[in-house]
Amino acid sequence: MRRRTKAAIIIAVVIVASVVGLITSTIRYGFSAHDHPSVVEEMIARQLRRWATPSDLRGAKNPVPLTSEIMDEARAHFADHCAVCHGNDGKGKTEMGPHMYPKTPDMTLPKTQKLTDGELFSIIENGIRLTGMPGWGNGTAESGRGSWTLVHFIRHLPKITAEETAQMEKMNPKTPEEYEEMRQEQDFLAGNSDTQHHH
Repeated sequence: MRRRTKAAIIIAVVIVASVVGLITSTIRYGFSAHDHPSVVEEMIARQLRRWATPSDLRGAKNPVPLTSEIMDEARAHFADHCAVCHGNDGKGKTEMGPHMYPKTPDMTLPKTQKLTDGELFSIIENGIRLTGMPGWGNGTAESGRGSWTLVHFIRHLPKITAEETAQMEKMNPKTPEEYEEMRQEQDFLAGNSDTQHHH
């Protein structure tokens, strides 16, 4: 009994000290998205994420059968909707990902891969509050099916190939400038003299 009491007191002291340290640091330096979340913040965020997953989804298995067609669909969906923050390879090394707070996770690592299918589905459908992760679901069967296909793709990320990421780059959203550059390249290859003159 005494050992448990001592352990509980030590844990409480560590938590209180961490919170006081966080508050002191915040008062002195303010909030910045460049900072790394503290251990306490990460612990609280993980627990809140778990609580945010409805209990009937926590242990749910993916109901969408995995086929090559489903994987193709999921890959295209991820490239078009998710890669801007997560990257085609799911590692979060994008223009936006490292500047978020918390930073976009590397989904190939155990912190993501150990989540249940239902937890991943819930994150896609409902988002995560106080982060950059929006909720993409709208309550329809079509939306739910799309989220389940993405769960298959997330499971595939640790073994994604360079060929797959190259295919995905062609499906990533383009800026107006990129579209113009592509148009000029196509004109040049087609022999348009105006475009040739600019090159």
